[in-house]
Amino acid sequence: MTDPTTSLDLTFTAPIGVDVKGELWPCVELAGATELLGTGRSVRVDGSVDDVAVTNIGLMPTGRGELMLSLNAKLRKRLGKGVGDTVTVRLSRRLS
Repeated sequence: MTDPTTSLDLTFTAPIGVDVKGELWPCVELAGATELLGTGRSVRVDGSVDDVAVTNIGLMPTGRGELMLSLNAKLRKRLGKGVGDTVTVRLSRRLS
């Protein structure tokens, strides 16, 4: 069986808050994700958000051809940030 993991070196800064069907979700959008990752489907990754490590988290489709990373309440609290605040995301490894 082939190891599906791939090293990544993607860093982007984005505001927390993605409009999904008229609702603002606590996510950050990776612009150009389809071209960068070669798919518009969900992808599992490792990386960091404002230097806080995150492992095996999913980039999910936005419904507009991009992918977004959900920032759960526990992570937002640890970051001290909420919807409207800006974060820097670094993706270091693709798991799927």
